[in-house]
Amino acid sequence: MFIHPSISKAVVVGFKVVSMLESVCDSLWRASAPEGPKLAPLEGRHEVQVAIVGGGFTGLSAALHLAQLGLSVAVIEAQEIGFGGSGRNVGLVNAGVWLEPDQLDKTIGADAGRTLYNTLADAPELVFSLIEKYQIQCEAVRHGTLHAGVGKPGLAQLQRRCEQMQMRGAPVQLLDTAEAQARIGSSKFNSALFDPRAGTIQPLAYARGLAKAALKEGALLFDHSPVSSVQPSSEGWIVNTPDGEVHAQKVVLATNAYSEHGVKEQARKFVPIFYSQLASQPLTPAQLAQILPNGEGVWDTCTVMSSFRLDQQGRLIFGGMGGEGGALSNWASQRVCELFPFLNKVEWAYSWSGKIAYSEDHLPHCQQLQRGLFSVAGYSGRGIGPGTMMGKELAEWFAGKRDALSVPTTMLRNIPLRELKRLFYEVGAHTYHLGQKTHAFD
Repeated sequence: MFIHPSISKAVVVGFKVVSMLESVCDSLWRASAPEGPKLAPLEGRHEVQVAIVGGGFTGLSAALHLAQLGLSVAVIEAQEIGFGGSGRNVGLVNAGVWLEPDQLDKTIGADAGRTLYNTLADAPELVFSLIEKYQIQCEAVRHGTLHAGVGKPGLAQLQRRCEQMQMRGAPVQLLDTAEAQARIGSSKFNSALFDPRAGTIQPLAYARGLAKAALKEGALLFDHSPVSSVQPSSEGWIVNTPDGEVHAQKVVLATNAYSEHGVKEQARKFVPIFYSQLASQPLTPAQLAQILPNGEGVWDTCTVMSSFRLDQQGRLIFGGMGGEGGALSNWASQRVCELFPFLNKVEWAYSWSGKIAYSEDHLPHCQQLQRGLFSVAGYSGRGIGPGTMMGKELAEWFAGKRDALSVPTTMLRNIPLRELKRLFYEVGAHTYHLGQKTHAFD
């Protein structure tokens, strides 16, 4: 989820940012997802070809595809499967990355940009094909997504994106005001970029489904096993936990914004940003007939982005940048009433937040930190498709099925003033939520 850099100019005076301790997320997703596989903490010694730290989309996809290719693999999760950003996700399965295609080419070069663009254009197809193959029960709906335009800058942005994406063969369509408002059910948008390749899922259910699929293919999975250290050995690496160790030729650190356990050094490469969501009580049939009647997921072009979608129980799920709290809840209620006046007062039944790893160039990266030690992170809020694809590519690379990865593999520098930047983003979003009343869509 992207917040415009100008918001970082907010002044941190007289405002205390409360540190949000991560705990098991009591979200709508956790309340409604099918149970995950029954796992156990890591105990004793295990030997595999690849050890993966982190049980999210990337780690689970890598484990699944490695096992499919006949490589032995173990996933080591500090909490429970999907504990981090994967299980707290909005659930939009989008193609591509945050950058406009032309900007992507400028950032990493035309050839590399074309490779990455084409690869991630196919990411939704990979996600939905895995859901179908392994019969993952995750409320999968492939009716596309809508990037909703707000104001003249929003329309201009969508016009650029549409032209650049169509030039690269994407089947996207720029909807005019009338059609955008009809598809969304709100008069507050002047356009929308429709991508039929995309869709929505229940993200925690998808993560748990990937875990079951990986187990079925022969992968080892351990939960509640925080990594205490990752150490080199004569034959590769040793991943240590309180009660066990995994010896592996290669190790993948797939913790993204959740680098607390044994991989804290990687956290310095990215700025962690909170994104929070609220879910309503189920709406009435009459209300559902007006809001997103075709079942797309939506995010907008506002400076501090917000998103909204429906689940299969008819709940409205609304999200915005920043941590949970009264300001965000009040802002969300105000924004939803502006979007859909016929809802009157919205009753929120669930509220939760998660962290995203915001990279300086808004792109995911795979770094080889040392021989056989890899780190994958930096999805900047778009983790479902790219994370699943990244896991598949890693597996194929390790198995000798491909010569290189599609994502940048350059070493990243530590982000200077990382904590101050995090505070700027958090305070900026908070200030925005406090200040937006009735003119949010002007």
